[in-house]
Amino acid sequence: MIQLYYEQVDNSKNIPYDLLLLADETIEAINKYVFGSEFYLVKNDHQLIGAFCLSPISRQTIELKNIAVLPEFQRKGIGSIIIGYIKEICLTRYPQIIVGTPDSAAAQIQFYEKNGFKRSGVRKDFFIQQYDEPIYEDGIQLRDMLLLTYKF
Repeated sequence: MIQLYYEQVDNSKNIPYDLLLLADETIEAINKYVFGSEFYLVKNDHQLIGAFCLSPISRQTIELKNIAVLPEFQRKGIGSIIIGYIKEICLTRYPQIIVGTPDSAAAQIQFYEKNGFKRSGVRKDFFIQQYDEPIYEDGIQLRDMLLLTYKF
């Protein structure tokens, strides 16, 4: 069984941008949320293997802004273990967690749905409005963000 360790850290210094860039497109985009978020590092023994950011939206909702796992540790169930920990953190504090992902990102959507999130809305033209340059994944220009919600 994989043993993970979580550490909430001061997000004003030593941000592992290389890791967070696995789940977001630019440092500028990360900087828009990381400093106002609860920032956690995920370690296996003493090796940094992942990170995530939780940003309170209201008294009812917290948003998972970034969840990243190093490529060599992906597809081993670690993302789902981290989601389980996020649910533990939020259980007594927020009735719901939201997350956004490109509406064309089938693997990410499947991951969140497998972990109990339900489709709940769309932020139209999010990727066009938030980024200076067009962003492409698998040859498709990203436009809309699909929102998924987990309710306790």
